Amino acid sequence: MIRFGLVCDKDHTFDAWFRNGEDFETQKARKLVSCPHCGSLEVDKALMVPAVATGRDKAKVALGLSEEQKKMLAQLKALSEKVRENAEYVGDRFAEEARRIHFGEVEARGIYGEATLEEVRGLAEDGVEFMPLPVFPEDRN
Repeated sequence: MIRFGLVCDKDHTFDAWFRNGEDFETQKARKLVSCPHCGSLEVDKALMVPAVATGRDKAKVALGLSEEQKKMLAQLKALSEKVRENAEYVGDRFAEEARRIHFGEVEARGIYGEATLEEVRGLAEDGVEFMPLPVFPEDRN
């Protein structure tokens, strides 16, 4: 996983994690990367200064969370795992299946999967209730 500093066309800066540089470019081209401040889809990599950790600094970099933050992160991971264990994975058909459930076309059940930003906006406009599941770095490795 690699963290990129990003900037939108309105000069908002933010960070995002990607598997590699190619993943960023692919997601950007598919309009899946948006500014969390204004929603702009015109996002590019910002100029970054590399962070180099020495042996002594690695523990600080990897474990830069307070005990309370570590506890909350563990609870969030447990909740995410529980949802995944008790729901059906529908992959990129998430928006379609969520709508079918919402409009009573199929029996209600727990589902999870992937959706584009456009699909997510459409679901929200249609009044479909959903919640994004966090993806943790270890889920991608």
